[in-house]
Amino acid sequence: MKRSSTVRAGVTATVGMLSFALVTGCGGGSDSDAKPSGSPDRSQTSSPTTAGAKALGAAELEKLLLVQSDLPRDKITDGDDTLPRSRSELKTDKPACAPLAFALTGLPPGDSDAGASNTVTSEERVGDSFDVTMTSVGLSSYEGDGARKALKAVSDGIAPCSGGFAITAKGEKMKITKVAAGRPTGVGDESVAFVLDADTDGEGTGSFTVEVVRVGSLVSTYYAVDFASMKSGRTSAVPLAVIDAQVRKLK
Repeated sequence: MKRSSTVRAGVTATVGMLSFALVTGCGGGSDSDAKPSGSPDRSQTSSPTTAGAKALGAAELEKLLLVQSDLPRDKITDGDDTLPRSRSELKTDKPACAPLAFALTGLPPGDSDAGASNTVTSEERVGDSFDVTMTSVGLSSYEGDGARKALKAVSDGIAPCSGGFAITAKGEKMKITKVAAGRPTGVGDESVAFVLDADTDGEGTGSFTVEVVRVGSLVSTYYAVDFASMKSGRTSAVPLAVIDAQVRKLK
């Protein structure tokens, strides 16, 4: 992929989720490496109980987001303005799919209106070209066992939404054509991942991975667009370095 304003505009629009028509040359189907995981990964459930947890506000969550010094080789910017700013701005045609749509757009997947988000852009030079991956990171916080319920809502939504669903936000519509369980990284106290195929407005489908991680009463969401993977027909995966760095800040 050449470093150009056209490519960057296309990638940015894709991370913005609501402008998939700008992405061309995408292959369909999910990556075979994305193994099913029908429920959150509990292999690292070592955090203390969240029964007495108090939710943080948006300003406090902003302070927990990744900053430039956390990932010096990447570029970290504020959340994409093309994304909805609140859960009320996003609608789905299937209620069970709403938590998946919220996670996809950096909004709280659980019952909370307080959230914060930003975007991490990673570049890797491959010959004369650059492989650009943009990751949307969202944070939310919950009282009591709200964070656990948020992950359960995402996990429970995968099966009923497997045939796809529609999203409407900020006056734009997008069609998710397929949802399948993915393989979470296993970081944090619980994690769940899903892979979705999105209709690119007549240009085929693009496959993307979304991961949701709980650390105590905090939930972080990750949605990545790897333009090189999309062009070759592979599923865009969330960079592990981004998840690791963000989770470390939440512990």
